[in-house]
Amino acid sequence: MLAQAALPLGLRCVFLEDAPFAPARLLGKVYSTEQFEDFARAADVYTLEFENTPVCSARLLAQTSALYPPPDALAVAQDRLKEKALFNQLDIPTVPYQQVSNQADLRTACEALGVPLVLKTSHGGYDGKGQFVVQTLADIDAAWAELGDAVNDAPLIAEGFIHFEREVSIIAARDQHGNVAYYPLVENHHHQGMLAKTTAPAPDSDALTTDAQAAIKKLLEHLDYVGVLALELFVTQDGLLANEIAPRVHNSGHWSIEGAITSQFENHIRAVAGLPLGDTRIVQPSVMLNIIGEYPDLAAATAVAGAHVHLYDKEERDERKIGHITVMPTDRSELAARVAEVVACLPNTMGL
Repeated sequence: MLAQAALPLGLRCVFLEDAPFAPARLLGKVYSTEQFEDFARAADVYTLEFENTPVCSARLLAQTSALYPPPDALAVAQDRLKEKALFNQLDIPTVPYQQVSNQADLRTACEALGVPLVLKTSHGGYDGKGQFVVQTLADIDAAWAELGDAVNDAPLIAEGFIHFEREVSIIAARDQHGNVAYYPLVENHHHQGMLAKTTAPAPDSDALTTDAQAAIKKLLEHLDYVGVLALELFVTQDGLLANEIAPRVHNSGHWSIEGAITSQFENHIRAVAGLPLGDTRIVQPSVMLNIIGEYPDLAAATAVAGAHVHLYDKEERDERKIGHITVMPTDRSELAARVAEVVACLPNTMGL
């Protein structure tokens, strides 16, 4: 989708990817990691699409080429302990947390933070993986059996369990001159740890927007960030709590392809290519639905008024994001009805 956004700007992309049938192959040359040196000479500027890109590779590339966003942002996003510490350093509120290096640390964290709490790997983990909810002290042994081996690579993190009203995220783009453009706050619904639905803009979010923009601006400026950054947040009675960042274009911003004047993908390309940022205002309210595991009947999905279908040319597989559908009918009053029609087309409705 980044490469698709680059094409109208007269820019062409190359890719680093080891999967033999990577969707990117449709839009440019794909280099394997064994061809890293050739890849590092193949373009004028480089960017990141995946937060688990090895930091050492990013730093190596940055020594000889322009790379945005910076490797430091990647390093923070890959380590939940560093991420939480940065949030606290910048006075961005988070849930209480503690580092866990052994089973005794986990018991101490349960006593200090209370139960239930969420035990997570500090590295890796995605879409709800690498997590264990410790409901009572009796769950400590089971939690350690599930995740304890991960401490051989890095400490775990125990996060206090909070009761939140909903999950939201904000996406912003920062250019090479420090100018920032914000997308509207959106509301996200997850199912079994995976994003199922994003509503843009988030309902009743005006009072939250200022704090969300202030938080992401602190991060962008501290990291000297160039490109699109996403910040996931919990809405609580006491305000917003930061959950995590994504140093890339983000699933909760896919609606912007049709739903914003300038998509997150185009603005990321603009930023890293040294171009001015585009207008981030919403064209009209929309809902984005992920396609998980199995493709829908294309004729049925495209028959829904205002539905924009994006299929990723990925092999069908359980719990894999293989496409999305953005729903934005001309008549805004029909949005909920059209969303229900699209959900009915999805083989995996993700609890919607």
